[in-house]
Amino acid sequence: MEKLTTWINTFLADFASFVWGLPLLILLVGGGFYFLILSRFLPFRYLGHAIQVLRGKYDDPNDPGEISHFQALTTALSSTIGMGNIAGVAVAITIGGPGAIFWLWVSGIIGMATKFFTSTLAIMYRGKEPTGFRNRNVDDEKSLDILDAIEDDSEKNLQGGPMYFIVEGLGKKWKPLAVFFSVAGLIGALPVFNVNQLTQAINDILLIPNGITGPMPNVYIGIGLAVITSIVIFGGLNRISKTAATMVPTMVLLYMISVIIILFIHIEELPKYFVLIFTDAFAAENYTGDPLLGGMLGGLILLGIRRGAFSNEAGIGTAPMAHGAAKTSEPVREGLVAMLGPAIDTLIVCTLTALTILVTGVWETTSDNGVSLTASAFGDSIPYVGKYLLLICVAVFSISSLFSYSYYGTKCMAFLIGSKNKGIYNYFYIASIIMGAVLPLSAMINLIDGFFALMAIPTMTATLIMAPRVMKEARKYFEKIKAD
Repeated sequence: MEKLTTWINTFLADFASFVWGLPLLILLVGGGFYFLILSRFLPFRYLGHAIQVLRGKYDDPNDPGEISHFQALTTALSSTIGMGNIAGVAVAITIGGPGAIFWLWVSGIIGMATKFFTSTLAIMYRGKEPTGFRNRNVDDEKSLDILDAIEDDSEKNLQGGPMYFIVEGLGKKWKPLAVFFSVAGLIGALPVFNVNQLTQAINDILLIPNGITGPMPNVYIGIGLAVITSIVIFGGLNRISKTAATMVPTMVLLYMISVIIILFIHIEELPKYFVLIFTDAFAAENYTGDPLLGGMLGGLILLGIRRGAFSNEAGIGTAPMAHGAAKTSEPVREGLVAMLGPAIDTLIVCTLTALTILVTGVWETTSDNGVSLTASAFGDSIPYVGKYLLLICVAVFSISSLFSYSYYGTKCMAFLIGSKNKGIYNYFYIASIIMGAVLPLSAMINLIDGFFALMAIPTMTATLIMAPRVMKEARKYFEKIKAD
């Protein structure tokens, strides 16, 4: 059994390293810079307008779609603001030192442009979710015509996401690329990393200090999370979005207040480490991972971009599935709302986590990794209650992520076999929660990283091809805004 576990860990590590090579780095980073240059930073000049859209100023209940702009953003954020911000940042610092955060920022900035383009496309080219009626043995043409009419007339089947904007925007001949995205999404949407790190946090903060150890508590944690998740995800997108809209803003606020307290306690260390983030980004003196192109700097850049992509998911294709369900007839509006995601997720929340770990010095004084490292920072700075505050935030972030990722997985399943059968995925998803609670951290990170990389290939390829269409739509929209 030990040999099998070692083989699986080695295989997943090699798989993740292979797909996260130089070509994907060029695709994500180069593509993001292309979007920035092509748009001439135009979306960034309308941040105020994006906030107005988010607040509901332009909401119209008669617009097509299922959820509001705010619910779409919080659904997307509930998957991105989670372990990527707490455990992922800790992993980045453990391997790359302070300099990794600079490249994580770069990922966040270009990610804002990438999310603007991908989420605008998600509304521009929404498709009809196949119902799966064709799984019935219907042979006569008249019956098939009736079923086609049912599918075409169903507004509830109106869906957005990379698989749909690939087929609707590029044509049926590109469908294999959409299928490739959906198949990768079935694994990429699994919650194993979030569950793994929540389990570790519960063990380190709650169970082990009270003398409760062994494999069985992990199984019980997994079962408990599976039950909680089942209650929400079997209620569909509306229940998921409403739950996320309630949980996410409150926990982000609690987390930010906790971190600001820690930074205030260590205020004298803050300038030193803020400067070190910039200097170490190019010196790579604290990088301990594998080199890229023969150099440590290349490896550090890849680490920062990889952790940033895991955190904000820009270019991966998950967020366009949430934003594609927004009630709007203006694609650019949803693109602007989506653009706020990496700003909140990476530039704010990840930065706060990173500074907390750095100023407390735990990244140099402990051997902890992942969420345990962040817990050490909280515990050292806020005695007695710090770790418990983090545990509350980690629990809510992780559980809300479980809800959103299930939605992404079922959308991929629906595209492949029809909405009638998409519920099958939820049972597989629930089973994976228990698996994530008992397997090691390294395996979980490499599994999800690898499939995220595979999802990024079709998402970025299609977005790069259709980027000029997005700019044409954006120019029309902003001219209309100025005229009004």
